[in-house]
Amino acid sequence: MVGMRPTDLAPTATVKFFGAGTAGCIADLVTFPLDTAKVRLQIQGEAQPAEGAKGTRYRGVFGTINTMVRMEGPRSLYSGLVAGLQRQMSFASVRIGLYDSMKQFYTRGSESAGIVSRLMAGCTTGAMAVAFAQPTDVVKVRFQAQVRPADGMKRYSGTMDAYRTIARDEGVRGLWKGCLPNITRNAIVNCAELVTYDIIKELILKYDLMTDSLPCHFTAAFGAGFCTTIVASPVDVVKTRFMNSPPGQYGSAVRCAATMLKTEGPTAFYKGFMPSFLRLGSWNIVMFVSYEQIKRAVMRTQQSWESPN
Repeated sequence: MVGMRPTDLAPTATVKFFGAGTAGCIADLVTFPLDTAKVRLQIQGEAQPAEGAKGTRYRGVFGTINTMVRMEGPRSLYSGLVAGLQRQMSFASVRIGLYDSMKQFYTRGSESAGIVSRLMAGCTTGAMAVAFAQPTDVVKVRFQAQVRPADGMKRYSGTMDAYRTIARDEGVRGLWKGCLPNITRNAIVNCAELVTYDIIKELILKYDLMTDSLPCHFTAAFGAGFCTTIVASPVDVVKTRFMNSPPGQYGSAVRCAATMLKTEGPTAFYKGFMPSFLRLGSWNIVMFVSYEQIKRAVMRTQQSWESPN
C-alpha cells in the first residue's frame, strides 16, 4: 500500500501475506454477528413458497440478531466462525497480502500504478483467493444459514463434519459450489475494496489532509467499505443463495439469479444491504487498521533486531 513513512522499513511480501490473514481474522472476530445476520437476511424468501404463511422471520440487522439470540441463543451469531477464520487465513492472505506484489507485476516494478494496473491486480488476487478458500466459504455460509431445528438435530455437527458430509453427499465439487459467482463477487469486492482504499489513502496523503496514521487508515477503509457494498451486494446475495441451496434447487448461479428476479423482484438482490454495509464498513476499518499496524509492528521489531545495540 502507499504512504509508508520514511522511518519505516518497507514490509516484505511475507509480512504482507501473513499480516493480511491475521488482520482478516481479527476483523472477522469483531464483525461475525453482522455477517451472520446478513446471510440470514439474504436467504430469507427463497423457501417462502413452501413455508406459506410463516411470513418474514427477520426484519433489519439488529432485529435479525435479536431474533437469533432469542430463538437460538447467542452462540448462533458465531455459527461457522471456525470456517470463517480458516477462510481468512487462506483468503485474506492471498487477496490482500499479494495485492501490492501483483500490482508491481502489472506495472513491471514501477512505483507509479495506474487505475488499470490496480484493477487487474485486484481481480487477479481475488480470483486466486477463491481457488484456495472456496470450501471454507461454502462451509461458513452453510453454518450461518443453519437454523437450529426443534428436534435439536443440526445439518452438520462440526466444521470437519461439514467438509466430510458435503464431499460425501455432493462430491468434491460440492465444496467448490458457487465458485463462479464467488470469483465474480471477489473480483468486484477486491477491486472496489483495495483499489478504493489505495486511491483514497493516496489522495489524503498527497494533499496533506492527514498523516499516514490511524485517522487516515480509518477514513480510507470506511470509504472502501461503502463503495464495495454498493457494487458487490447483488453478486453477494446470489452467491449466498446458491452456496446454501440443496443439490438440484438451482442449476447454476445464473438460474439462481433469474429465479430470484422472477419470484422476488429486483430488490431481492439488495436483501441484507444494511448488514452488508455495517459488516463491510466495520470489517474494512478493523482489517485495514489492523493490517497497517501489524505490518509496521513486525518491520519495527525486525529493524530493532537488526540494528546494533
